[in-house]
Amino acid sequence: MGQPEQRAEGAGPFTTRLTWHLPGGGTAVWESRLARRRGVIAVRPPGAPTSRHTRADEIALTRLRRLNAMAATAFVIGGALFAAGAGVAQLGSGDATTCASIYFAGGLFFNTGGYVSLLQVINAPRHVPGGEGRLVTHPWRWWSYEPARVDWLSAVVLFVGTVVFAVDLLDSFLQGLSVQQINRLVWAPDVVGCVLFLISGHLAFVEICHGRLCFRRRSLGWWIVAVNQLGSVLFMVSAIAAFTRPSTGSQINADIANWATLLGATCFSVGGVLQLYERP
Repeated sequence: MGQPEQRAEGAGPFTTRLTWHLPGGGTAVWESRLARRRGVIAVRPPGAPTSRHTRADEIALTRLRRLNAMAATAFVIGGALFAAGAGVAQLGSGDATTCASIYFAGGLFFNTGGYVSLLQVINAPRHVPGGEGRLVTHPWRWWSYEPARVDWLSAVVLFVGTVVFAVDLLDSFLQGLSVQQINRLVWAPDVVGCVLFLISGHLAFVEICHGRLCFRRRSLGWWIVAVNQLGSVLFMVSAIAAFTRPSTGSQINADIANWATLLGATCFSVGGVLQLYERP
């Protein structure tokens, strides 16, 4: 006999939802974000009118709870520190070194949140297509290479974005830079980091919407992705406004740069608070 019939949904090479017939009858539906964040898979037994959620084992669920709490808390604190740094810069209550120090501290929390988010993906319980409707827990790993998974790709791009931001934040401590050096060492990494954040957010939308445009007002996961993507857009606005013009030696618009950073960072903090509730 051939493999049980199954239907895959997603975008391009990515599968974000998979439906298949169980060997003993009934159907199972695996959704990428639901499985890796909440550790559940939907199973409808033969003849049953509705599906029920089958949970992963306690080892996997404990992992998911702890990693989710760590990542969410890191983004809440990181966003709050970035907002504080922008507030200090806008109100003029601190010098450049003070602002850079606050931003750098926030960047460390963003680094932590980015890597823990990747660990969430790597160590999430996995489904067995065509098999019984259950999730399987694998041994703990600190790294993996799975570019065919949209959730892994989104998390990796996010983590790399936080690392690029760290380069920008370190360079901001340098003194006596020319305008060209400021744009090359501080502004350029900032823009690259913002682009990576936007790409990561787009991939997260691909995952939760299965490759289509969607608005899911009752989906906590959708709101988390949307709020974080809004934060990424505001960070990009800030980066563009922070470009130093060679002719004048001043930023395009320091006020827009500071306020966009403050609002964008607040979005990441809000996203972190919401993420605390997206757990098993």
